[in-house]
Amino acid sequence: MAIRSVLKMGDPRLLQDSQPVAAFDTPELHALVADMRDTMVALNGAGLAAPQIGVGLQVVIFGVQRNPRYPDAEEVPETVLINPLLSPLGEEMEEGWEGCLSLPGLRGVVPRFRRLRYRGLDQYGNDVDRTVEGFHARVVQHEVDHLMGILYPMRIPDLRLFGFTEVLFPEQAPVEE
Repeated sequence: MAIRSVLKMGDPRLLQDSQPVAAFDTPELHALVADMRDTMVALNGAGLAAPQIGVGLQVVIFGVQRNPRYPDAEEVPETVLINPLLSPLGEEMEEGWEGCLSLPGLRGVVPRFRRLRYRGLDQYGNDVDRTVEGFHARVVQHEVDHLMGILYPMRIPDLRLFGFTEVLFPEQAPVEE
């Protein structure tokens, strides 16, 4: 479909709560999902939330196979998740480096629940219900935060672990965010 512009931190639309999707299997919803997928793939993203392209709906997509931005990450199946509900499974938290297409060139260490269950619907209105852990759980939490107007720097407890990728990881070849 189309590669859309990604809003950058500072745009007030990224701080708004998103609205639930009411109609499924519509041409408009399929076009939104296709645009989100094209945008995510073109920018080597692990996920993308509709608010990042200026659409205030509870729609996220994510998936990782081989990704130069996350070379050591385990695979995450390509998923469309609409009107999500997250339920942490236990209290165990795990810190990990995160980046975001809305904050190009930056990384930070963010604590996230290690295990969780997520539920929602796909663009056809089919149920999505998975129990996940590790990087998969981190990606889902990051993307769903966007639906509540939360950007990952808001969750960083120690800002000494937040900065430009090229400064934090000079040994890595430059990778465009």
